[in-house]
Amino acid sequence: MTPDNPQDPQKGKVDESAVPEDAKDATQTTSSSGTGKQAPAEAAAQPEPKPKRPRKKKTDEEPVAAEATGIDKEAAEATEAKPKRARVKPEDRNPEGTKPEGAEGDAPDADKATQEAVASKPAKRDRRRRPEPGILVHAKAKYVRTSARKARLVCDHIRGKDVAEARSILAFTPRAAAKPWLKLLESAVANAEHNHELVGEDLRIVAVHADEGPTLKRYRPRAMGRATRIRKRTSHLTITLTPKES
Repeated sequence: MTPDNPQDPQKGKVDESAVPEDAKDATQTTSSSGTGKQAPAEAAAQPEPKPKRPRKKKTDEEPVAAEATGIDKEAAEATEAKPKRARVKPEDRNPEGTKPEGAEGDAPDADKATQEAVASKPAKRDRRRRPEPGILVHAKAKYVRTSARKARLVCDHIRGKDVAEARSILAFTPRAAAKPWLKLLESAVANAEHNHELVGEDLRIVAVHADEGPTLKRYRPRAMGRATRIRKRTSHLTITLTPKES
């Protein structure tokens, strides 16, 4: 009889009580070896906690303006701590009858500078010549049916001329506005002869101008049922005469 094929069932049987213990030992060894390999991996996977930064005390804080900007510490402190400007009451700024300090010495220089600046500026040309002192005779024509622009084109030719020359200029001016100007000139001469007892031929035109008057609005029918506005301009004419000698 061989051990592989025992006749005696008691001799050829395996000890069943020993098998579980060996299996337990093998599983414990494998588990211990597996846990030993997995422990470092799990430890590496978990992030390490960051260390907390200690808070600085207020007493330890120092200005870092010099390090950040490159300026000396003293200069940075001087710029940071500027003295406050003292407020002055309105009553104490400039009491009545007094001048601020240094005003008396600077006043003549300032006056000279202002006078030189005014003298250097060119005088503005006044389009309307101011009438000279003396006897002035006025004549006005209002609501003349011509535009002020067209009337000014005519009156610029007779400004400063004597009455005889102005009459000849207006008589031969090929513009419709010349006729109202000629009538107004005759009216001004009549005023001078009747009211001031002056001779008409001894007068000259010292001022003449045309101002805009009210505009009359009319409408004209156009295509497709529309209407366009027509503006009929008016003007106010003025002539001022004075004797030649004045």
